[in-house]
Amino acid sequence: MKNLLILDLEATCHARGEEPPGFVSEIIEIGAVLLDTATRAVTREYQAFVRPERFPAISAYCTALTTIRQPDIDGGLPLAAALRDLAARYDPACAVFASWGFYDQRQIERECAAKGIPYPFAPTHISLKHNHAKFYRLPRPLGMDAALRFHGLPLLGTHHRGRDDARNIAAIAARMLADGWAHRQLMASP
Repeated sequence: MKNLLILDLEATCHARGEEPPGFVSEIIEIGAVLLDTATRAVTREYQAFVRPERFPAISAYCTALTTIRQPDIDGGLPLAAALRDLAARYDPACAVFASWGFYDQRQIERECAAKGIPYPFAPTHISLKHNHAKFYRLPRPLGMDAALRFHGLPLLGTHHRGRDDARNIAAIAARMLADGWAHRQLMASP
């Protein structure tokens, strides 16, 4: 069975209605963990701050939400370098890219297309959020923090920080696996 490369992004944001003209959200942090689906343990981690290009100043709203500060992103990597670093840790023959919902996958696809960066993942992606709702027969998908509460799991680290959220998502995925969840992409050959 393949492992899960669980990714969580943080991106530039503004309070509703306070976006500058032409604003587009850009990745400012990438957090990822590799979850061994057999042992249900995190075996590798990745974290990088990313320098946004089009709107390089972080808003006070974004800092309040994420705790990411201007010096963090000023010292960050260009997106292409951060994705190359992450891709070097990803083997599609052994792992499937997963995230809580589709936002992270779509944000990477959008930015890669807009900036001429090769998309670093295989085309397969698992939305753990939607699989969680289906597997537990919930009326609608839960947010990550609500899913942790659903399982009686603590929120570890800082919510809305890439690696911390990836770790928390991995805890939910580990619980799903322990409860018998499986996904066809985890069984597929490369």
